[in-house]
Amino acid sequence: MSDAVTTIAASAMRLSVPLAFAGVGEFVAERAGTLNISVEAMMLSGAYAGALGSSVSHNAALGFLWGAAAGLLIAFIHATFSHRLQANTFVVGLTLNVLALGLTNYLLEKIQMSPRQVGVVSIPLLSRIPVLGKPLFAERWPAYLLMIVVPAAWWAVYRTRWGLEMRSVGENPKAADVTGVHVNRRRRQGLLVCGVLAGIGGAYLSVAEVGTFNSNMTAGRGFIVIAAVIFGGWTLRGTLAGCLLFGGVDALRLALPALGYTINSELLVSSPYLIALLAMLFFARRVRQPGALAQPFERGAS
Repeated sequence: MSDAVTTIAASAMRLSVPLAFAGVGEFVAERAGTLNISVEAMMLSGAYAGALGSSVSHNAALGFLWGAAAGLLIAFIHATFSHRLQANTFVVGLTLNVLALGLTNYLLEKIQMSPRQVGVVSIPLLSRIPVLGKPLFAERWPAYLLMIVVPAAWWAVYRTRWGLEMRSVGENPKAADVTGVHVNRRRRQGLLVCGVLAGIGGAYLSVAEVGTFNSNMTAGRGFIVIAAVIFGGWTLRGTLAGCLLFGGVDALRLALPALGYTINSELLVSSPYLIALLAMLFFARRVRQPGALAQPFERGAS
């Protein structure tokens, strides 16, 4: 029984890592007032670019730089259209999602590649702790970057002037504008941070978890990330808890048939998305979202 628990826990941690990278980025973007629908496109583009980059460079680590760059490009496009040209951010996000899906499928057929996969790093002694040692301390090495990314994001958002300005444009952009804060610049910066982290999360799927790129590899994980931020009440620790919850549900989906439990296959496949919908249903109205979330800002508009 303990072996089964360890296996499920290890799978849950592994499946939560890409969600956590993207979740931290989405948290930053939404605290600045942008409901970033294009996080799916950022992750999918990052997954493809990560696999291509590791193949071209023959270096798995460089694949993560390619993935981050791809996510950053999607974020730049979204930020330019939404916060410079004042296009509807939802339309821009959905368009980028469709574009990323079509373009990665096309490139997958046209370009042959042999992606590299990063190795597992086990931390001595800690990896031997019963039950939780292997899930927490015997992971693909990029997973340990979260130990840097999460505290850095918390410090930047809650302990710096930049973070104060980011939160202010998400709560009351008109008041922030009066004090001299460039509202749309801060929102663009939030999207760019999200792009880099979501791209790394996508690259983790292809370069760390699987070792190759498949069509529609993210399979809606970007939308699960948005649900995790809502589930977490727009707090960083809550967002990470949501990512772990949805990763755990996905792990159970994969583990239950292997453990001999017979459950309807369609229900198993849809279970992570059903949990995400239920989380949004119960938590979206019970927690306080940023006051100006998804509200466009134009200086001088009434």
